[in-house]
Amino acid sequence: DIALWKFETAKYYVTIIDAPGHRDFIKNMITGTSQADCAVLIVAAGTGEFEAGISKNGQTREHALLAFTLGVKQLIVGVNKMDSTEPPYSEIRFEEIKKEVSSYIKKIGYNPAAVAFVPISGWHGDNMLEPSTKMPWFKGWAVERKEGKAEGKCLIEALDAILPPSRPTDKA
Repeated sequence: DIALWKFETAKYYVTIIDAPGHRDFIKNMITGTSQADCAVLIVAAGTGEFEAGISKNGQTREHALLAFTLGVKQLIVGVNKMDSTEPPYSEIRFEEIKKEVSSYIKKIGYNPAAVAFVPISGWHGDNMLEPSTKMPWFKGWAVERKEGKAEGKCLIEALDAILPPSRPTDKA
């Protein structure tokens, strides 16, 4: 089933709709994604895990394509499990994943320059709410879009940099 979490950032009330990526849950993922202002694509950095996700029928590709097709035009990429790279918290691994994911999302319609890529470890909390001391090489993410630039160091700041879409009710 779809799980919901709600929390506040400095700027927004955020509802996370965790639509499981497992093949059996794709219809749930579609339901959750179609209601989103932004997708946070979580990509596993572990050896073999990233490669499986980005492969021809991999879930990373499938989820990014579904999000774009369903009209979610803002994307954040969380490169997770940075603690399980070889060596742990590897800048080389992060850059390799960023390059490959950027190439794929560009093909489906996202502008990689407008996407924040954040190396994280959800398990240890690295770069989730505050900058991690374990990745001193990461100077932060930056996005450029027609509405202006934004930058930050961690995932919560990337969420705060989302631009609220105009709603049909805004036009009244």
